[in-house]
Amino acid sequence: MKFPTKQAAAVCLLAASAAPAFAGITIASPVNSETVSSPFTLSADASKCSSQSVTSMGYSLDGSANPITVEGNSLDVSVAAPAGPHTLRVVASGAKGATCVSNVAIIVLAIPNIPLDAISVSSLQTLGNWQAADDAGATGTAHGTMSLVTSPSYGGEALEFVTRFTNGGGERYFAVFGDDTTVSNFVWDGWVYLTKSTGIANIEMDMNQVMDNGQTVIYGVQCDGYSRTWDYATNAGTPENPVDEWIHSAAPCNVANWAIRKWHHVQIAYARDASGNVTYQSVWLDGVQSNLNATVPSSFALGWAPVLLTNFQVDGLGSSGSSTVYLDDLTVYRW
Repeated sequence: MKFPTKQAAAVCLLAASAAPAFAGITIASPVNSETVSSPFTLSADASKCSSQSVTSMGYSLDGSANPITVEGNSLDVSVAAPAGPHTLRVVASGAKGATCVSNVAIIVLAIPNIPLDAISVSSLQTLGNWQAADDAGATGTAHGTMSLVTSPSYGGEALEFVTRFTNGGGERYFAVFGDDTTVSNFVWDGWVYLTKSTGIANIEMDMNQVMDNGQTVIYGVQCDGYSRTWDYATNAGTPENPVDEWIHSAAPCNVANWAIRKWHHVQIAYARDASGNVTYQSVWLDGVQSNLNATVPSSFALGWAPVLLTNFQVDGLGSSGSSTVYLDDLTVYRW
């Protein structure tokens, strides 16, 4: 779906070293292979250019004829970049006319389009009403605890989930963050950190919404370590006699492949119609887009009062064990 929107972007930088330097120019940020949001911060400095003192510095994308220039021998600026491959060029100018250049190759990967008038609720991980429950649909049992921590943290305060399980059990963590029966488009946007990738079968990131007709729509997405795919939820029955099922998409995902002790950016876009049919649009993991493009029924007659609710579930892998997972900067956009 296309909207007249602002667009965020993630940038993956490809360079030979973490701080490229040429003729006295040092680019400190962005660093090699880093994935950041657009606009990103460009930090660079140059003490000399061809033995001349540096009087100004500038930058451009793709050899633009109109580079941005500032006085002095350092840059600390915010740079916006559209999706696609680019060359980020940093230029230092000497007091007697010398010019020094250092280039960094970047690839800008598109992430969800969000309208300017979208409603957002941020820092959901800091809400005080989070609860935990053993997933009755899992094969085994689980028990989980939660606490807010400052380390590790992506944005200042993360929610720590410690899950103990037997026989592949799963623990569902959930929090209510409002009610809105009319909106029909959503983006779930959060950062996830694993201390280990073993012992975790699935990570599930859901949202529930009660519509005007009183039925509850379940927007369910998980990274499935068994099928090694992104899965999405559907109601294979009727709202009154529901049969909740997971459908494996063609998009690959395996929690065991997620790097440990690193923050992973997960973004999920979906929408619904008035009957509760959900269109799962795309999932982004660290800026890499996987298109789902599937529409399925997903409304349930649960008798809930109007509510917006988010779920975060961790399923164990094996006969028994434990895992520690962190969630930070969780925002839900709706319009």
